[in-house]
Order: sequence, then structure tokens, then C-alpha cells
Amino acid sequence: MDRGHALDDGSLKTVMEDTSDGSVKKDIVVGVDGSPESFAALRWALREASLDSRHVNAVFGWTRSWSLGPEPQDDDEWDRTRVRISSKLREWADTACQGMDFDRNDLTLTSVHASGASALMTMGSAAQQIVVGRRSVGRMTRWLTGSLSSSLAEDARVPVTIVKTPTDEASTVRQQIARTLSPSRDDATFSSRRADSLPAYDSEESPIVVGVDGSATSRRALRFARDMAALRHRPLRVIMCWQLRDLGTVPGYERAVAPISQAQSYAQQIVERTVDEELPHTGGDIQAYAFHIPAAQGLIDASRYAAHIIVGTRGLSGMDARFLGSVSRQVVDLSECSVTVVH
Repeated sequence: MDRGHALDDGSLKTVMEDTSDGSVKKDIVVGVDGSPESFAALRWALREASLDSRHVNAVFGWTRSWSLGPEPQDDDEWDRTRVRISSKLREWADTACQGMDFDRNDLTLTSVHASGASALMTMGSAAQQIVVGRRSVGRMTRWLTGSLSSSLAEDARVPVTIVKTPTDEASTVRQQIARTLSPSRDDATFSSRRADSLPAYDSEESPIVVGVDGSATSRRALRFARDMAALRHRPLRVIMCWQLRDLGTVPGYERAVAPISQAQSYAQQIVERTVDEELPHTGGDIQAYAFHIPAAQGLIDASRYAAHIIVGTRGLSGMDARFLGSVSRQVVDLSECSVTVVH
């Protein structure tokens, strides 16, 4: 599979790069379709890849429902259509790469005859991560019809990053209101223990934020967040959002309900112990916090101050995720910054 050239053989393949030391450096696979959201996702993927010398595979999954004209009727027409699709894919890539310091030889363009979700799930099955843009649709519409980003976040077996675009008008207005009502950055902080180190709004000091709960999935999310923070030279903030039922038995209160203050102290110990166990001897600005708040709400609130949110998923999908309350799905739908869901 040649790098830097459009592929249009209609097949689904996975792509990895062999490194000089014999290890495998996995590609970033990003979905593109010509929309503003997919341009934002591709540019995000290109910037991320340039920090770690990774390749990017831009994948366009096309079906018979497209805006390129009538459906082809024979092999010759199909061949011409494939050429047009490949040309369109190159055009999209050229637009996304404008003004970026990125080696085009590190970009693969792939068009396949499959739905976008199917193409990304297959070609991204061995990727470092799959990247897609978040559509700017209403909350009720997203709940009723679902979205490519939500379905990928639920079903993929590799990390999925959902890039939030600046065209999300409602989110932009919320930020304007918060900025207007906050007399200074020091006052616009995440209100809880030691949380004054979370700066408001996206800036060079805005942290990578990861939610943990002690599960194996959240520990993988923590390691992914550590790598992202180190790559971007940003602080890492590890938060555990808890409620009493999440903590199990608080030591010393085996036969009674623990006071909130004691439960808070216990939760803080859990999150700090998790960081110590998973990130031993890791340098950089890493701090851990426990917050007495439902997990989804806490992470959504934190997204107002974060450069990026990373969260694990426990495997709820479909109607279970909608009715039982998948934290990752809620964060994907309502976060005010880009999100990565780790499985």
C-alpha cells in the first residue's frame, strides 16, 4: 500500500508502519467526507501525527447515496465514478493541508465502497486511534438518530477521538456567557478541592483531562492521556467523579454510611493511588482530584476548561447506553472540547 497516493480498489485493509527498531507504529485513521467537521478532524489528526512522526490514513467510505451524480450502470461508469471520488478525496486533503507543516508523504488517502462507519471500523481496527468530527446537530436529534461519532465510540476496539469544531454555535455562546460573567481567569475555575489549577477556556495552559474510576478501562485511558499530555507538553489533570454508591465500603464505616468528608478523603486516596500505580516515575505536571459529582456531569463541566477530555467506556451500547446512561456517550454528545474514548 503506497504512502501519499489515493487508493481506490474498493477493499478494506488495515495499515501500520514498521519502525527501525522492529516495533510497529500505528497509523491515525481519520474519516473524511468533505464536511466542515471532517476537515477539522483531518487537520487535528495531521497536527497530532506531526508531533509523533505518525502516518495518517484519511478514509472516505462511500455508498450509492452520494451527491456525485446518477448511480453508475456498468463497469465503465463505475470506474469513472471511482476516479471522480479519488479526485474529490485529493481535493479535500489539499484543502485540509493548506497552511500546515506536514509531509504529504505521511498521508495516505483511501476511498472504499462501504459505509463510513464500516470503513473506519475495519481500516482502523489496528490503528493508534480513529478520528472523526462531531456533527453540529441538536441534542434530541442526536439521541433519536444516533451519530457516526457516537456509534464508533461505542463499538470500536481502539481509541476514538471526536473532534469538536468551532461551528458549534451553542457551545460558543456558552463560552461567551461564561467569559462575560467571569471577572478574571482566576475566578473562572472548576469549583472543588485544589481545582484552581484548571484554567478556564482553551489556552496553552489548558490541561488534558482524564476521568478515572479504578476500572481497567479507565487505567488504559489514563495511560493514553499521559502520552497525549507529554506529546503536547500540556499539564495532565486526573479526576475521579464519585458518588457514595461508587466507593463501596469506606474503611471505618463498614456498618454505617460514611460522612461526605470521609468519603471525599477516601476517593482522593483512590485516585492518587491509581495515578501512582499506573504512572510511576512519570515526569511533567500531573495532578489528581476527586469530585463529589456524577461522572458524566463532572467531565462535561471539566470540558469547559480542558484542551481535551479522555474517558474510558465500560461497553454499554445502543439502547442500553441511551437508557442506562453511558458516561462516555454523554461526554461525547455534550463536551465543549474534543473527546477521546478509550476501550
